[in-house]
Formats: sequence, structure tokens, C-alpha cells
Amino acid sequence: MQESSRQVVRRLLTEQGVVRPRDLRALGIRPDRLRQLEARGELTRIARGLYVASDAEPTRDQALAVVAGRVPRGVICLLTALRLHGFRTQNSTEIWLAIAQGTARPCIEDPPLRVVWFSKHAMTQGVEERRIEGVTVRVTSAWRTVVDCFKHRNKVGLETAVRALRAYRRRRDFAADEIWRYATLQRVARVMTPHLKQLGVVEMTSWAGGEERDRRNDKPSRHSRG
Repeated sequence: MQESSRQVVRRLLTEQGVVRPRDLRALGIRPDRLRQLEARGELTRIARGLYVASDAEPTRDQALAVVAGRVPRGVICLLTALRLHGFRTQNSTEIWLAIAQGTARPCIEDPPLRVVWFSKHAMTQGVEERRIEGVTVRVTSAWRTVVDCFKHRNKVGLETAVRALRAYRRRRDFAADEIWRYATLQRVARVMTPHLKQLGVVEMTSWAGGEERDRRNDKPSRHSRG
């Protein structure tokens, strides 16, 4: 027997946690069916184009789906990214979200956000995509997140950054070359070096001195104008 549109919606909710108009459109069902079910109290719209079952218990993943749905170009970072990568970290009810410099802060009150502004390059370097509650969520990779914690240690705390580095060092996917490369690019290699060496991570010679070289190159020439 063919499923009714209501049954299709319930099945999609069971499979992916959320349902969007385009999910129904792909199955030949009119998207306004979602608004009808919302009016009947069966669905709750948690963000534009995102619906969940009204009796569903709110989850952290659902909160991430809401944010990603409303700020698709944003990147989950720092403490929230640490949690997604399985690192134990300080409890936070806020979702840490990076957006491009020059971008206005998203008008989202729930879930609460902790916004960090990244450069255009930093919005793509070491960024992964995950499917959470049926929504594509952009998040910094494990190695990128650890380096970011050192770069933003004034926000998350140096202790948190060191603890994350130690936890990451124990993992099989530990990427020493990526850590050194990105730490050099972000000019936190000097801060991270003592902690890396304490963990037995040898400095990559290809990146050695890069931070100092970048710093020298950034200094204005005596003959430059302005």
C-alpha cells in the first residue's frame, strides 16, 4: 500500500531527525504539506525550511542543524568542534560558530551562539562537512581545531588547548605535519612547540623557521611608503 504524505513525513523524521521542503519535493509531494502538519501541531519549525516532530526531545545535534540551516556558510569551531571530534571539554550551552570577517552577526537567539570572525582563507582551510540531522554542517577538522584553540587561547583558555592537544596526540589519526604547518601559518608555532616536544612530536623541518620568516616579511621596509 502506498504511503500517505503524512506517513512519508514521519518516516523521514525517523530516518534523519528533520525534514525539509526539498525532501518532499524530491518525492513528488507538495512542500506546503509541512505547513499543514505544523498547523495541526504535529511538526515544529525550528528554522527556515527545517521541521522536526513536535514531540521530539531537543538535542545538541538538532541545535547544530538549526544553526547550519540558518548560517550555511558558517563553520562550527573551537569548543563545539572539540565536542564533535570526541574531545572532552568544558561544558558549554553555546554553539561556537565562525563566520567570515565583515559578515554581520547572525540574528539567532536560540540556540545561543558564541561567534568568532575568521579570515576568508581560514573559512575553508581544514574545514570538513558532516551530515547531522539531515543537514550539512561545516566544522573545523581535528588538527585545525587544536591549533585554533591555541590561537584563540584567550577565549577558550590555554589549559583547554593543551588538554585538547594531549588528547589528539593519543589518537591514531594524529597529523603532526598538518599541526606544524597550520600552527606556522597561524603564528602559534612558538606557543605550541614546548607542548608538542613534551609529547614527543618532532618539529617538521620543512616548516621550521617559517613563523619567524613570515614575521620578518611582514615588517615594512625602510624604503616603503605609508
